[in-house]
Order: sequence, then C-alpha cells, then structure tokens
Amino acid sequence: MTLAILIIYVLSVVAIGIYCRKKTSTVNDFVLGGRSVGPWFTAFAYGTSYFSAVIFVGYAGKFGWNFGLASTWIGIGNAILGSLLPWLILGRRTRVMSKHLESATMPEFFGKRFTSKALKIISAVIVFIFLIPYTASVYNGLSRLFEMAFNVDYSICVIGMAVITAVYVIIGGYKATALNDFIQGIIMLIGIVAVIAATLASKGGFGEAVAQLSQVSTEGTASPNLNGGFVSFFGPDPINLFGVIILTSLGTWGLPQMVHKFYTIKDERAIRTGTIVSTVFALVVAGGSYFLGGFGRIFETDAEVAANGFDSIIPKMLESLPEILIGIVVILVLSASMSTLSSLVLTSSSTLTLDLIKPLCKGKLDEKKSLIVMRVFIAVFLAVSVVIALNKNALISDLMGYSWGALAGSFLAPFLYGLFWKGVTKISVYCSFAVGVIGTVLHMVLKPTGTFLGFNVASPVNFGMFLMIAGLIIVPVVSLLTPKMKKAELDSIFACYKQKAEVEVTEAIANADELK
Repeated sequence: MTLAILIIYVLSVVAIGIYCRKKTSTVNDFVLGGRSVGPWFTAFAYGTSYFSAVIFVGYAGKFGWNFGLASTWIGIGNAILGSLLPWLILGRRTRVMSKHLESATMPEFFGKRFTSKALKIISAVIVFIFLIPYTASVYNGLSRLFEMAFNVDYSICVIGMAVITAVYVIIGGYKATALNDFIQGIIMLIGIVAVIAATLASKGGFGEAVAQLSQVSTEGTASPNLNGGFVSFFGPDPINLFGVIILTSLGTWGLPQMVHKFYTIKDERAIRTGTIVSTVFALVVAGGSYFLGGFGRIFETDAEVAANGFDSIIPKMLESLPEILIGIVVILVLSASMSTLSSLVLTSSSTLTLDLIKPLCKGKLDEKKSLIVMRVFIAVFLAVSVVIALNKNALISDLMGYSWGALAGSFLAPFLYGLFWKGVTKISVYCSFAVGVIGTVLHMVLKPTGTFLGFNVASPVNFGMFLMIAGLIIVPVVSLLTPKMKKAELDSIFACYKQKAEVEVTEAIANADELK
C-alpha cells in the first residue's frame, strides 16, 4: 500500500513537470513564472519551501526532545514572525522594487540596489556555497524515514530523491515547482493532522500522553528540578528555545529561496491572500510538527537517543503506525522535502547562471543558452549536495543551522534596510556579508563551547541567531559612518514607490444650494 501511494505520487510530480514545459520558454518564465503566479500558489510555494524533512524529522525531533510541548512555540513563531510579518513588511516592496530594478535573484537585487557588480558576485557565491548544506539536510531527513518505511539503503534514497527532483525542476522550472508545491502543501496539511491524531492515540490519547510526559524528569536540562517541565508553558530551557524561534523565523527574511517567492507575486490581491494562507499553513504544519515532537520522550529513551541521535526520534514515533498512515507520512515528508529541494536548486542554479556565468560571457549567452546552462547547474548542484548528504552522520539541525546562519546572517540586514532606507551604504553591506560568512566558518572550525547570556554558543542554531542580530546592528551603524550613495542614483532606485498616476475624473453637477 505504501509503495503504491509513493509510485502514484512520483508519477504525478513528473507529469506536472512535463505539463509545464510548454509554459517555460524564457528565463523569466523558468525563474519567476512570468511574475504572474496567483496568491494560493505563491503562498503554498512559500510555505512548502519553508518546511521540509529538516523541520519534521530533524528540528521537531531534537527540539521537541529538548523543550517538550513548549517547542510548539517554535511553530507559532514561524507562523507569525516567519510568515505573517515578512508578507506584510517585505512582500509588496520586494515585488515592486525587484520589478523596477529588473532583478530576478537576490544577488542581482544587491548588485542593482547598491550599483555594485562586486556585491552581486560575492552574494552569488555565498548563495551557491551555503545552500548546499541545507540541501544535504533535506536529503538526510527524508532518507531516514524511507529507511524506516521501506528498509531501503540510505544512499539509494538520497540518489532517488535527487533524480526525481531534477526531472521536474529541469523540465518545468518555477511554474512546475509552484504547481507541485500547491499539491504538496495540501498533502502536508492533511497528513500532519492525521499523523498527530494517530500517534497520540497509540499512547492512549492526548490526555494520557500529556500525563506520561509530565512524569519525565528534566534532569540534564537547564532546569533539572522543574517538575513536569516538559509540559510546562515555556519548557525547561526558555532561553535557548527563544534562540531557535529567532533563527527559524527571522531567518526567512534573508533567505534567497524564501524572498524569491515575493518576486513572483502577480498583484495586490495576491499579497493579501498570500499573507493569510501562508500564515495558516505555517501554523498547522510547523506548529503541528513541533507539537508532535514534544512527545518524543515517551516514545524513546535517553540511551536510544544517545545511540541513534536526535534524527531517529520522529521515525521511532511513527514506526508503529498502520501501513496506510506510514504511507501518508512518507508522502507528507516527501512532499515537504521535494518542494524545499526544488526551491533550493532553482535559486542556486539561477543565481549562478544569471549573476556569475552570464556576465562573464559578455552578451554571448542568449535566452536559449541561459536556460540550458541553468538546467545543467541544477544537475550539478544536486550532485554536489548528494555527495555531502551521503555523510549519514551529519546532524540535520547542524547542517541547517550553518546554512541559515551564513545566508540570513549575511543578507537579512542589507536586504531589509535596503528596501526601506536610502542611507544604507555599500561598505555596510560588505561588513554584513563578512560577519555572516566568516562567523559561520569560524564556528564550524573552532567549535566553541560554553554559554553567552544563557545561550549555548556551541549550537549552530544559536550562533546563527547571533549573526542575524549582529547584522541588524552593524548595517545601520556602519552606514552612518561611511560614504553614502549618490542622491541621483537613490532617487532613481526608490522612484518605484512614488510613481504618479493620471486618472479620469467625471465632472460633478453642482446641487441647487451651490448654484445660489
């Protein structure tokens, strides 16, 4: 039954890619869907790119174990800070300015917003390098579930997923990705509700599961003597819980594959509808995933987690479910992972082609050749990430933490300030890039220990949060101390927000009182 469901799903995904091929004849179609993607497709593309096996298997398992039911706050933070506010604050301005500057990628935005080819090239290199570990973490999470459901070798799962994703993205581009994201999003919404209900039922229902969790000792946590700590409002370690909320929520404001969705928005109505839909989607999927992970300690022991790692927790919780539900789980996580993976590879290949390769060719790369190069780099990107993902021992949360820390640490502040403030300087952008990249690399090499303000600095997640906050402080401070861009350049860039419109007005007939 599970295998049959999987085969039907894979065939439908490929069929959508073939269907959308005829609508992908230009670079604009391939990368942005012609900037004509409707509100529901855009919202689901945003949500499904946000959440993958990284969330469902890696983060839900690890942080559910660390924080108990309080980990649900991470999902709530993802919905409000990671979905609602970016749509409200960034959505319209990103769509308007990116169209005005004729930029299709985030590096291209930096290049034109700050009139600097160097910034475009540097940011493109950062995107390509640091999206790879994120991609590897997506493979890692999905493959663990496949091992549980089908007893299939990990490496076969990784390679198979890469091939399927390559087929439909290479053939259909962004439109195939958006249509698949919509279908995958519906599967995720239905699946997460069904899985939570069935999993808790296996422990006697919600009330009984909470009662069992309340008896688990918090020894070894930040609050070792807290009775019922894993069912308390903020859990046994609220400080580090806050760090996870910030990284996984605020990080979306500076991730190129997330911001890219705003480039494709069709009209004002799409922004309003997309804001609501993406927020509800995040609340159900992310909130549900972390809520489920919060019960991990009543399914697995400390010894088992020590032996098998945090990434084994969610698969362990699900292995006793009926076959039909395991099939739903597999499709749920496959949907989430493939949608995220397709977004990552499309972002990376388009960035590399448009921002690095095409400028080097000096006009020799036309539309047709650009599409070919882009499709080739999709395959290359997938191949490189597969090699990294074959290191099965890499912890999912660490891979994602490093990726988000470097990307959001580099891009969040200059992108956010750059949309609203004319005073951002080029030097401040360079500084933000340096902080995000150098900070991440140093953390990977030095592996610091200890705490800072109560936060565990050994965690890539917490360190990524520090990098984002540092950027938000550094950019305005450095901008106030360094030379500004030329006023004429800035006026031209920001003119998109103040366009004049002429409207016809019908002359009104004066009433009797006005004629006296």
